[in-house]
Amino acid sequence: MRLSQILISTLREEPADAEIPSHKLLARAGLIVKTAAGVYTYSPLMWRVVKKFAQIVREELDREGANEVMLPIIQPKELWVSSGRWERYVTDGIMFTLKDRKGSEMCLGPTHEEVMTSFVSAQVNSYKQMPVNCYQIQDKFRDEIRPRFGLMRGREFVMMDAYSFDADEAGLDVAYQKMRAAYCRIFERCGLEYTVVQADSGAIGGAGSEEFMVIADSGEDAILFCRSSGYAANVEKATSKLPDAPAGGEPEAMQKIATPDVKTVAQLEQFFPGWVSGRMAKTVLYHVTWKNKEKVVAVMMRGDLEINEVKLTNALDALKVRLATEDEIKKATGADVGFAGPVGLSEEVPLLADESLRERTNLLTGCNETGFHCLNVNLGRDCRMPSFKDLRTARAGEGCPVSGEPLEEARGIEVGHIFKLGTKYSKAMSATFMDQSGKPTPFVMGCYGIGVSRTPASAVEQNHDMKGIVWPPAIAPFECVVAMLDPKRDEQQALAEQLYGELKDAGVDVCLDDRPMSPGAKFKDNELIGFPVQVFVGRKAAEGQVEFLVRKGMQKDECAAGDVKARVLAALGR
Repeated sequence: MRLSQILISTLREEPADAEIPSHKLLARAGLIVKTAAGVYTYSPLMWRVVKKFAQIVREELDREGANEVMLPIIQPKELWVSSGRWERYVTDGIMFTLKDRKGSEMCLGPTHEEVMTSFVSAQVNSYKQMPVNCYQIQDKFRDEIRPRFGLMRGREFVMMDAYSFDADEAGLDVAYQKMRAAYCRIFERCGLEYTVVQADSGAIGGAGSEEFMVIADSGEDAILFCRSSGYAANVEKATSKLPDAPAGGEPEAMQKIATPDVKTVAQLEQFFPGWVSGRMAKTVLYHVTWKNKEKVVAVMMRGDLEINEVKLTNALDALKVRLATEDEIKKATGADVGFAGPVGLSEEVPLLADESLRERTNLLTGCNETGFHCLNVNLGRDCRMPSFKDLRTARAGEGCPVSGEPLEEARGIEVGHIFKLGTKYSKAMSATFMDQSGKPTPFVMGCYGIGVSRTPASAVEQNHDMKGIVWPPAIAPFECVVAMLDPKRDEQQALAEQLYGELKDAGVDVCLDDRPMSPGAKFKDNELIGFPVQVFVGRKAAEGQVEFLVRKGMQKDECAAGDVKARVLAALGR
């Protein structure tokens, strides 16, 4: 392929809204062009990258017996209502909805569990037809509140989503492990540093859930991991050994103490010398939304720990939670912000507590009266007993739940997610097959997603330098570029054409940079775009000498033309 025949337009300046390296560099290299907030056009070179990655995904999934299909982007509301997810997605505000000319409500698919379940249910009638695993690669749509980071968090993006259907849990376990192995091969083939972490299932639902994370400083997700045990989890899901706190001792008589203008844990530590945060129980009020109701809920947490809102949402089986407003707090407790507590709390307000407070004695809490707190509060004696749940955010430095060694934290970019859905969708949608005894039985399902446009952007986050992108060869727009620095000179043109032909014949995905531009501009362009191997044919062409550059590390030297093919193949690991 000749670059003079490809639309390439690089920029000197990065976009004003670009915050992370991949967004800056992909835009500067002309690989993506913003059409609207969170919506991008892929240039010819970028589309080559996406197609290469998609082909790797196809090869590895096909190897595990998955079947590629194509599902509709526009989906009827009825399917989503049948699964029970319409309300949650509409409430979250992330689904594009529309009406057709007949007034029927539709959506642009943010995911395809409903459509795939309906499709397979109509095709598969007997256990003899299973296992079934179908996948597709196509656009998805999510109305992000704040699209950002280029391809990392867009409103339209390319995704692979696969769904397995089995007769029982044992079959699901086999399908899940096959897909997990395929995912590992996919990211290894792309040369990415990744880790697999325990994760929250989110709006998809289901039981088992793991995320594939590309390690990068700009990652939006925090990962806690242990080098000793291999434990790794998204902070939304992570657990740890409970940090020590002073024991409360034998229950003592509760005391109500005036605490004017003392509202925070830090202020209470100063006001009550000797009462450290680990002996306190703060009470936080949340406004909780379920499918058919909304309510304010009180949540207790040890004073030195923090509430994990994802765990709270799951514990309540809610659509979403948010911190209660000042007015909502005052209505629920009768007190100003900073004085909520379990003592005297209205029976109308549900009360939850983190497991860190189970069997704790003589706590310092609020008592729902402005300007007062209580000492020596004992749950179940001085107030009703709360419902205990794991609601705590694990932190770096706390003990690994497996080894006890201190957890470490890293940033990661989610590029893949696998779930064990079980019968969540098949039961809700009455999707059944005839089992061996002739009884209708719901499918046991798995769900598997990969960000086909996000993963290349993640690769850039991991592979770049001050000069531009450093593409891993497997997904680079071209593995190698042969650039003639002055196309008007016959000897340069002849040698460049010769090397280009030799590399093509050797199976290298090579391009010929024959664009009419200055040598300096050509150097900068190729460094910015990031072809893994670069061969420059210049002034020494008549002597059979070229400049040879391995983009990673900018390893540059002169090379005899006769050695180019061998050196390119070696640089590409062949």
